[in-house]
Amino acid sequence: MKKRIIIVGAGMAGLTAARTLTREGHSVTVLDKGSSVGGRMATRRIGDAVVDHGAQFFTVRSDDFGQLVHEWTTAGVVHEWCRGFSSDDGHPRYIGARGMNSVAKYMASGLDVRCDTLVFSIARTSSGWIVQIDDATELTCDVLISTCPVPQSYSLLYTAGIELPEALRGTDYDRTIALLLTYTGKNSIAAPGGLQNPDDTFQFVADNMVKGVSAYPALTLNANPEFSRKNWDLSLEQQHELLVAAGKPYLRGLTIVESQVKKWRFATPKVLWPEYFWSTDDHSLLLAGDAFKGAKVEGAALSGLHAARFVMAN
Repeated sequence: MKKRIIIVGAGMAGLTAARTLTREGHSVTVLDKGSSVGGRMATRRIGDAVVDHGAQFFTVRSDDFGQLVHEWTTAGVVHEWCRGFSSDDGHPRYIGARGMNSVAKYMASGLDVRCDTLVFSIARTSSGWIVQIDDATELTCDVLISTCPVPQSYSLLYTAGIELPEALRGTDYDRTIALLLTYTGKNSIAAPGGLQNPDDTFQFVADNMVKGVSAYPALTLNANPEFSRKNWDLSLEQQHELLVAAGKPYLRGLTIVESQVKKWRFATPKVLWPEYFWSTDDHSLLLAGDAFKGAKVEGAALSGLHAARFVMAN
């Protein structure tokens, strides 16, 4: 029996679930409050440069995700970037051919995805759910899947009087503050263009041109969770000043042309739920995302895939 399904969140979990369900003939609508799909698979332009400012790459550790990545590579959406940063460890790191967001855009093609759409509340019906969005429009479905960060999902469930297990309800996330900039001059970041945990401030530094994402020089400096938590409540101007100062080793000899700060409140879950998703007893509402079983890009995709398979089996 074909089902009407609404998915909240157009990140990798939501898009993977939507694509899987749509291919099986179900009616799927994806809602996202952002202006574009992808969540932390995020790419933006700064002047003429292209900058990845969320996830910088992904790996493949499972057959299910490997099949998905094979589809992407065959379509020319992704390619191997490198096999390590300080040394070759044999594990391929993949990137989007035109930035990480290009992967999400490929996944969203052919789907009913509605961005700039904030879900305001949800309510049970005798046969499913009513989803009210912020312009007071109401949508109905048989099954509702929320793939946004758990605290945001919980706020929706609260409007419907649904309780989550305490361990899941308390899911917390590390934060990330990122400095994005374009520059002139020659930097010291050698091929392949990435530095992982290079110092006490940054968890990743990437040269987007050396990486092959941008035709123009641009850096991404993602601060680590400790720095981001400590300085989260400062003004953007103060954060910018601190990041530029901490980034001096990578900015030496460069002239900054344009720069900005980007903040991720729900960047990385601190503790993972042991299953790929959580479901109500009647199987009509599911939570999924990168906080379930496996974090990062692969974890999010697998969570969405297994949630979709569960919906189809029930």
